[in-house]
Amino acid sequence: MNLEEKKKITLSLIDTFNKASQVALDLRGAGLQKEIKPDNTPVSNGDIEVNKILTSKIQEITPNIPIVSEESANHKMDNDLNTFWLIDPIDGTRDYINNRDEFTLNAALILDKKPAIGIITVPAKKRVFYSYGLSHSYELINNQEISLMNKEKNYFGHKAVSYSNDLKPEILEIHKKYKISSFQKMKSSLKFCVIAASEFDMYVAEPRACEWDIAAGHAILEHSGGEVTDFNYNEILYGKTEFKNPSLILKSKNIL
Repeated sequence: MNLEEKKKITLSLIDTFNKASQVALDLRGAGLQKEIKPDNTPVSNGDIEVNKILTSKIQEITPNIPIVSEESANHKMDNDLNTFWLIDPIDGTRDYINNRDEFTLNAALILDKKPAIGIITVPAKKRVFYSYGLSHSYELINNQEISLMNKEKNYFGHKAVSYSNDLKPEILEIHKKYKISSFQKMKSSLKFCVIAASEFDMYVAEPRACEWDIAAGHAILEHSGGEVTDFNYNEILYGKTEFKNPSLILKSKNIL
């Protein structure tokens, strides 16, 4: 698939993501119906409805490419996927349910086990990010396409986002190596976006969550000039057993 084909697919999904983002907000405003899944994580009717909207449009655009979504069983037992979609309809469901604003909608196209397209919207913050190739990573602001490659940081020093306020020594050691002077707790794949946008420099995490949580953000950050590796600085590939994540180090283009 060439760059123009990836661009066409990406741009054809933006309106659908915006529609799904508004649906997520409207359903929350009306009062969500909530359940606890077998893995003890929450799910709401908002997650399910957003999943329907995104998967329906993606199936229409790319009918021959399998879709793996957090909120459906299709293809989750497959262990030989090379080209497929990864969807997390709502990442940060607890924040979504609890009326916080960091939850995101996510889709990534994986080609040859690597993220080739990434789309993330942050409905409550009205932010839209997408990418479809190296140097083609953008935020849509007031309908203007702003290149994340060209965004520069407006602060001194290096700061990180973190999953917790209580970081383990191994993570603090990596922060020290890169002269991180402060960190801020942040949920969901918004972490990838703010690093790609040069609003933060780094995120470090031990193995947790699943591939659909990170794939879209991986594409957006990598295509902005940043880097995504594990703790041993190995490239992260997709379609692993049970779609489990390894350890993660996210770095912006400013500290490579």
